[in-house]
Amino acid sequence: MRPSFAGPIAVLAAVCAPAIASAQTGPRIAAVSWLTGCLELRSANRLVEEQRMSERGGTMLGMGRTIGERGLADYELTLIKQEGDRLLYEAHPHGQPTATFTARVATTDSVVFEAPEHDFPQRVGYRRVGSDSVLAWVEGTMKGKTRRIEFPYRRVQCATTP
Repeated sequence: MRPSFAGPIAVLAAVCAPAIASAQTGPRIAAVSWLTGCLELRSANRLVEEQRMSERGGTMLGMGRTIGERGLADYELTLIKQEGDRLLYEAHPHGQPTATFTARVATTDSVVFEAPEHDFPQRVGYRRVGSDSVLAWVEGTMKGKTRRIEFPYRRVQCATTP
């Protein structure tokens, strides 16, 4: 009769799996949980809103819209997802192809996603500013010129249906 190693191997795998998982070196989705909730930027003739669901199944779904004097000016659906050691930001902007950016830095206060091959932007970033504000930005090169557009959001209560 041949000895069976299935039992000891299964036990070893169960014991080592958490250590292997915690040894992953890439940015983790838990680090950006502070992006959950609703953000807005208001000016005299424009409202920019972002709303992001909390993490479930390694994903955070989000959406944004810009309202101008004539109504809906733009919108975008987003997905932040954990894919192995990579933290990805997938943008689905209205009328444009999907773009995927990879987090280079993700902390409990900031995250920067990059896609050097993308036309514009090549970077998308968020930085927490205190407990009630988030500075978001897009930046990169467009037509040979460096450009950065900032969105100084404030945290707001998410709207509910009456």
